[in-house]
Amino acid sequence: MVISDRVFALLKEKGMSQKEFSERTGIPQSTISDWKRKNVNPASDKIMIICEVLEISPSALLTGVGDDNYVIPEHIIIDKEGSEFRLVSGYRELDEKKKERLIGYLEAMLEFSKGNKTEILKKKN
Repeated sequence: MVISDRVFALLKEKGMSQKEFSERTGIPQSTISDWKRKNVNPASDKIMIICEVLEISPSALLTGVGDDNYVIPEHIIIDKEGSEFRLVSGYRELDEKKKERLIGYLEAMLEFSKGNKTEILKKKN
């Protein structure tokens, strides 16, 4: 199995779309599609961000051998060309009050997307 096959297997296992994977890694969707269509592997400079997003060790991704001791790193890698970098950069420019407000908004969006719409509506009333 090539690395790209393992990536697609992990995407399926995690229920993550190629679009979401693209947004989270900063890798263009066309590049991800090429991996599947042309049966090629991701570029070596993308392995770490792929591993971070898929929560897998580089060793497990590259070899296909599980790594039960893998711990999600305390620090994350963000592609400077991706939307996550823009979010983090913008967040850093905000004052503390606006940062708290943004985090509250994010938490509400996450709750809403998880189907807890009634909880959000209760909090408003």
